[in-house]
Amino acid sequence: MIKVTRLNGKSFHINALYIDTVESLPDTTITFTNGKKIVVLEKEEEMIQAIIHFYRSVNVLGFHKGGEERV
Repeated sequence: MIKVTRLNGKSFHINALYIDTVESLPDTTITFTNGKKIVVLEKEEEMIQAIIHFYRSVNVLGFHKGGEERV
């Protein structure tokens, strides 16, 4: 799960596995695989880093707990 903040300041968590796209329009807009969109305060690059961190934590990107990439 990734913590994000709505434009009104309310924080909540989203499941990164359901994120389809992250765009700056200029506000950061997250589009989910079901077509739903949300606008968040976090910058696009922050979201990308959070998604990568989440994928690594659940071993979607093929990294061991020690941080080494599997071959």
